[in-house]
Amino acid sequence: MNLYKLYFKRFFDFCISLVALLGLSPFLILVLIILIVSNRGNPFYFQFRPGLNEKIFKLIKFKSMTDKRNEFGELLPDSLRITAFGKFLRNYSIDELPQLINVLKGDMSLIGPRPLLVKYLDLYSTEQKKRHLVRPGITGWAQINGRNSISWNEKFELDIYYVNNLTFKLDLIIFIKTIIKVLKKSGINQSDSRPMTPFTGNN
Repeated sequence: MNLYKLYFKRFFDFCISLVALLGLSPFLILVLIILIVSNRGNPFYFQFRPGLNEKIFKLIKFKSMTDKRNEFGELLPDSLRITAFGKFLRNYSIDELPQLINVLKGDMSLIGPRPLLVKYLDLYSTEQKKRHLVRPGITGWAQINGRNSISWNEKFELDIYYVNNLTFKLDLIIFIKTIIKVLKKSGINQSDSRPMTPFTGNN
Protein backbone atom coordinates (compact mmCIF):
# COMPACT_ATOMS: atom_id res chain seq x y z
CA MET A 1 0.00 0.00 0.00
CA ASN A 2 1.40 3.40 -1.00
CA LEU A 3 0.78 5.37 2.21
CA TYR A 4 2.43 8.46 0.75
CA LYS A 5 0.01 8.52 -2.18
CA LEU A 6 -3.05 7.84 -0.01
CA TYR A 7 -2.37 10.09 2.98
CA PHE A 8 0.93 11.96 3.26
CA LYS A 9 0.98 13.57 -0.20
CA ARG A 10 -2.19 15.55 0.52
CA PHE A 11 -0.91 16.47 3.99
CA PHE A 12 2.36 17.80 2.52
CA ASP A 13 0.46 19.65 -0.22
CA PHE A 14 -1.71 21.46 2.32
CA CYS A 15 1.13 22.40 4.68
CA ILE A 16 3.61 23.48 2.00
CA SER A 17 1.07 25.51 0.01
CA LEU A 18 -0.15 27.27 3.17
CA VAL A 19 3.40 28.17 4.25
CA ALA A 20 4.30 29.25 0.71
CA LEU A 21 1.25 31.52 0.39
CA LEU A 22 1.96 33.16 3.73
CA GLY A 23 5.67 33.55 3.05
CA LEU A 24 5.21 34.87 -0.47
CA SER A 25 2.27 37.13 0.37
CA PRO A 26 4.25 40.43 0.18
CA PHE A 27 5.62 39.46 -3.25
CA LEU A 28 2.23 38.20 -4.47
CA ILE A 29 0.55 41.46 -3.38
CA LEU A 30 3.18 43.45 -5.29
CA VAL A 31 2.59 41.37 -8.44
CA LEU A 32 -1.15 41.84 -7.92
CA ILE A 33 -0.83 45.63 -7.83
CA ILE A 34 1.40 45.77 -10.92
CA LEU A 35 -1.03 43.58 -12.87
CA ILE A 36 -4.02 45.69 -11.90
CA VAL A 37 -2.22 48.72 -13.32
CA SER A 38 -0.68 47.09 -16.43
CA ASN A 39 -3.77 45.07 -17.38
CA ARG A 40 -6.17 47.87 -16.43
CA GLY A 41 -8.44 45.37 -14.74
CA ASN A 42 -8.60 41.88 -13.31
CA PRO A 43 -5.13 40.58 -12.34
CA PHE A 44 -6.31 36.96 -12.35
CA TYR A 45 -7.08 34.49 -15.12
CA PHE A 46 -9.65 31.78 -14.39
CA GLN A 47 -10.35 28.69 -16.46
CA PHE A 48 -12.21 25.44 -15.83
CA ARG A 49 -9.98 22.36 -15.89
CA PRO A 50 -10.52 18.64 -15.12
CA GLY A 51 -8.94 17.38 -11.92
CA LEU A 52 -8.95 14.14 -9.93
CA ASN A 53 -11.36 11.63 -11.50
CA GLU A 54 -12.14 14.28 -14.15
CA LYS A 55 -13.93 16.50 -11.63
CA ILE A 56 -14.04 20.04 -13.03
CA PHE A 57 -12.55 22.88 -10.97
CA LYS A 58 -11.67 26.53 -11.55
CA LEU A 59 -7.92 27.02 -12.04
CA ILE A 60 -6.45 30.40 -11.09
CA LYS A 61 -3.35 32.09 -12.55
CA PHE A 62 -1.92 35.56 -12.72
CA LYS A 63 -3.14 37.19 -15.93
CA SER A 64 -0.18 37.74 -18.23
CA MET A 65 -2.14 39.13 -21.20
CA THR A 66 -4.49 42.05 -21.80
CA ASP A 67 -7.97 41.78 -23.33
CA LYS A 68 -7.15 43.87 -26.41
CA ARG A 69 -9.40 43.19 -29.39
CA ASN A 70 -9.47 44.10 -33.06
CA GLU A 71 -12.12 46.19 -34.82
CA PHE A 72 -14.38 43.11 -35.05
CA GLY A 73 -14.33 42.54 -31.30
CA GLU A 74 -12.05 39.49 -31.57
CA LEU A 75 -9.14 38.98 -29.20
CA LEU A 76 -5.76 39.79 -30.73
CA PRO A 77 -3.15 36.98 -31.01
CA ASP A 78 -1.41 36.04 -27.78
CA SER A 79 1.87 37.59 -28.95
CA LEU A 80 0.17 41.00 -29.27
CA ARG A 81 -1.65 40.81 -25.95
CA ILE A 82 1.09 39.61 -23.62
CA THR A 83 2.66 42.47 -21.66
CA ALA A 84 6.36 42.87 -20.86
CA PHE A 85 5.59 42.13 -17.21
CA GLY A 86 3.42 39.20 -18.26
CA LYS A 87 6.31 37.74 -20.26
CA PHE A 88 8.52 38.06 -17.18
CA LEU A 89 5.92 36.23 -15.09
CA ARG A 90 5.74 33.42 -17.62
CA ASN A 91 9.50 33.11 -18.04
CA TYR A 92 9.88 32.35 -14.34
CA SER A 93 6.50 30.57 -13.96
CA ILE A 94 5.39 33.23 -11.46
CA ASP A 95 1.99 33.29 -13.18
CA GLU A 96 1.44 29.77 -11.78
CA LEU A 97 1.82 30.79 -8.11
CA PRO A 98 -1.90 31.53 -7.49
CA GLN A 99 -2.48 27.83 -8.08
CA LEU A 100 -1.19 27.35 -4.54
CA ILE A 101 -4.77 28.35 -3.64
CA ASN A 102 -6.02 25.44 -5.76
CA VAL A 103 -3.61 23.15 -3.90
CA LEU A 104 -4.80 24.45 -0.54
CA LYS A 105 -8.42 23.77 -1.55
CA GLY A 106 -7.61 20.25 -2.69
CA ASP A 107 -8.29 20.85 -6.39
CA MET A 108 -4.64 20.29 -7.22
CA SER A 109 -1.38 18.91 -5.86
CA LEU A 110 2.00 20.58 -5.90
CA ILE A 111 3.19 17.78 -8.18
CA GLY A 112 1.19 15.82 -10.74
CA PRO A 113 0.14 15.89 -14.40
CA ARG A 114 -0.69 19.41 -15.53
CA PRO A 115 -4.46 20.09 -15.73
CA LEU A 116 -5.39 20.50 -19.39
CA LEU A 117 -8.48 21.84 -21.15
CA VAL A 118 -11.92 20.37 -20.49
CA LYS A 119 -12.51 19.99 -24.24
CA TYR A 120 -9.67 17.44 -24.41
CA LEU A 121 -11.50 14.93 -22.18
CA ASP A 122 -13.29 13.26 -25.09
CA LEU A 123 -10.09 13.04 -27.12
CA TYR A 124 -8.03 10.91 -24.72
CA SER A 125 -7.41 7.21 -25.19
CA THR A 126 -8.25 4.85 -22.32
CA GLU A 127 -4.58 4.85 -21.30
CA GLN A 128 -4.28 8.65 -21.45
CA LYS A 129 -7.34 9.05 -19.22
CA LYS A 130 -5.29 7.49 -16.40
CA ARG A 131 -3.65 10.90 -15.90
CA HIS A 132 -6.83 11.82 -13.97
CA LEU A 133 -6.32 9.07 -11.39
CA VAL A 134 -4.27 11.56 -9.36
CA ARG A 135 -4.68 15.26 -8.60
CA PRO A 136 -3.20 17.52 -11.28
CA GLY A 137 -0.10 19.45 -10.27
CA ILE A 138 1.54 22.84 -10.59
CA THR A 139 4.55 20.95 -11.91
CA GLY A 140 5.09 17.35 -12.92
CA TRP A 141 7.20 14.66 -14.52
CA ALA A 142 6.43 15.94 -18.03
CA GLN A 143 7.36 19.52 -17.03
CA ILE A 144 10.91 18.55 -16.04
CA ASN A 145 11.31 16.36 -19.11
CA GLY A 146 10.57 18.87 -21.83
CA ARG A 147 7.48 20.77 -20.70
CA ASN A 148 5.95 22.42 -23.81
CA SER A 149 8.88 21.53 -26.07
CA ILE A 150 7.82 17.86 -26.39
CA SER A 151 4.95 16.26 -28.32
CA TRP A 152 1.55 15.48 -26.82
CA ASN A 153 2.21 11.72 -27.01
CA GLU A 154 5.48 12.11 -25.14
CA LYS A 155 3.78 14.33 -22.57
CA PHE A 156 1.01 11.79 -21.94
CA GLU A 157 3.49 8.92 -21.67
CA LEU A 158 5.37 10.84 -19.00
CA ASP A 159 2.11 11.64 -17.18
CA ILE A 160 1.11 7.95 -17.09
CA TYR A 161 4.58 6.98 -15.92
CA TYR A 162 4.14 9.38 -13.01
CA VAL A 163 0.71 7.96 -12.12
CA ASN A 164 2.09 4.41 -12.13
CA ASN A 165 5.24 5.25 -10.16
CA LEU A 166 4.11 7.95 -7.70
CA THR A 167 6.38 7.98 -4.65
CA PHE A 168 7.83 10.56 -2.27
CA LYS A 169 11.25 10.08 -3.90
CA LEU A 170 9.86 10.83 -7.37
CA ASP A 171 8.02 13.92 -6.10
CA LEU A 172 11.20 15.15 -4.44
CA ILE A 173 13.18 14.70 -7.68
CA ILE A 174 10.51 16.60 -9.63
CA PHE A 175 10.44 19.41 -7.06
CA ILE A 176 14.22 19.93 -7.17
CA LYS A 177 14.46 19.70 -10.97
CA THR A 178 11.52 22.10 -11.37
CA ILE A 179 13.43 24.80 -9.50
CA ILE A 180 16.44 24.23 -11.77
CA LYS A 181 14.25 24.34 -14.90
CA VAL A 182 12.55 27.57 -13.85
CA LEU A 183 15.85 29.29 -13.10
CA LYS A 184 17.24 28.19 -16.48
CA LYS A 185 13.95 29.08 -18.24
CA SER A 186 14.27 25.87 -20.29
CA GLY A 187 11.40 24.17 -22.14
CA ILE A 188 8.99 27.03 -21.42
CA ASN A 189 7.28 27.39 -24.80
CA GLN A 190 7.41 26.07 -28.34
CA SER A 191 7.40 29.61 -29.68
CA ASP A 192 6.77 33.18 -28.67
CA SER A 193 3.34 33.24 -30.33
CA ARG A 194 1.93 29.92 -29.10
CA PRO A 195 2.90 28.19 -25.83
CA MET A 196 1.74 24.73 -27.03
CA THR A 197 -0.07 23.55 -30.14
CA PRO A 198 -3.62 22.35 -29.32
CA PHE A 199 -4.25 18.65 -28.76
CA THR A 200 -6.51 17.35 -31.54
CA GLY A 201 -6.75 13.70 -30.57
CA ASN A 202 -4.92 10.49 -31.39
CA ASN A 203 -4.36 9.76 -35.06
